[in-house]
Amino acid sequence: MRNFLIIFSLLFFISCQKNEAISVTYNIKSEEKRATIKDDLLEDRFTNLLPELMDKSKIDMWILISREYNEDPILKTMLPSTWLNARRRTIIVFYRNKEKNTLERLAVARYDIGKNIKSAWNKEEEPNQWNALVKIIKARNPNNIGLDYSKHFALADGLVKTDYQEFLENLPKEYHNKIVSAEKLGIQWIETRTEKEMVHFRNLIDITHKIIDEAFSNKVIQPGKTTTDDVVWWMRQKVTDLGLETWFHPTIDVQRSKEKLKSHIESFSKAKKEVTIQKGDLLHCDFGITYLGLNTDCQQHAYVLQDDEIDVPQFLKDAYKKGNRVQDILTSNMKFGKTGNQILESSLQQGKSEGLRPSIYTHPLGKYGHSAGTTIGMWDSQDGVPFNGDYPLEKNTAYAIELNTTVFVREWQKDIRIMLEEAGYFGAGVFEYVNKRQTNIKPIKVN
Repeated sequence: MRNFLIIFSLLFFISCQKNEAISVTYNIKSEEKRATIKDDLLEDRFTNLLPELMDKSKIDMWILISREYNEDPILKTMLPSTWLNARRRTIIVFYRNKEKNTLERLAVARYDIGKNIKSAWNKEEEPNQWNALVKIIKARNPNNIGLDYSKHFALADGLVKTDYQEFLENLPKEYHNKIVSAEKLGIQWIETRTEKEMVHFRNLIDITHKIIDEAFSNKVIQPGKTTTDDVVWWMRQKVTDLGLETWFHPTIDVQRSKEKLKSHIESFSKAKKEVTIQKGDLLHCDFGITYLGLNTDCQQHAYVLQDDEIDVPQFLKDAYKKGNRVQDILTSNMKFGKTGNQILESSLQQGKSEGLRPSIYTHPLGKYGHSAGTTIGMWDSQDGVPFNGDYPLEKNTAYAIELNTTVFVREWQKDIRIMLEEAGYFGAGVFEYVNKRQTNIKPIKVN
């Protein structure tokens, strides 16, 4: 009996080694439950967040105008779960009366926009939609009228030319001087994460990490057979099978002892050359998914163990720690009110003073993958980013902490690049990773 137990345990151990990812559980809601969550999150944002943002930006009337399939990116985040697009011409009016502490949410549309925005247009009484909008404006006589146009922030520039021109043609002249850009209001609506959203965002990051863990395992990778494209399409299919979506095409790239380090341009190219994965390869992924109106963006590393290795070589571990150190430097410099360019300059100076060779290109993350907020460098703009990098860091915002550092590896007699990206949250003046970060290269054992 004892011998049987020993043999059984040995066979079980071997089977585990052959397939690392035996069982992975993903906490993903049904479509119906997702709809309920999305609408609850939206109601919370309208009720508790929007009045604060309108007061902060000193805009008391915000008008968003879109037509079907050509939506303003901001308006698109305000649609209920059952509205996948705007309908016909959709006009939303938010009117904030600070003295009475009220916020009206009106739709100049034939019907309510979900449960959160009530229809304020009876077409039988007033056939002209623009006239109906003007009546709402006149009745409230706002101090200003915020519209979504912005020269430098694409997500805050959603009002198209035709709708803008028609709005001006129908708006009485005495109101024209009240029109202002809603740029700041729009950016803060997109970038601000609520407490309720963060609960689901943490789960979304966990899902992202689990998919990467599966992709970087011997369940998917067989050296000499599996290509980088095979892993990419496995990830795409996995996301589809889970009922989720990717917001960009994933990438997998390889660094090897006998191959020269690729340029930044090739590293960030989405048209990478397909490579067959081999033992001794240092793998890197760039991967992000969409769920409940939120997005992730993550880069991690794995190493395919050679036959005589039981763990990732120490020299690669040491190189990886330098990547983590650049993360620490950057996040320690993220202070409320500092601009992205100030954070970038301080972080690069500190990193270089420690003998590192960093490159930082961190961006806002949340409602969109490349979202609204301050930009902390771009991979090809390490001297700062005009305008977008001059925007200040706000509280309750999320960022993809994206960067790399180049490290000379004596054992390979060449430079390698440690490329990292993890979701971070800047709350009440304190930075934290949304759901931990990778601190060690993942080993892939293949028998």
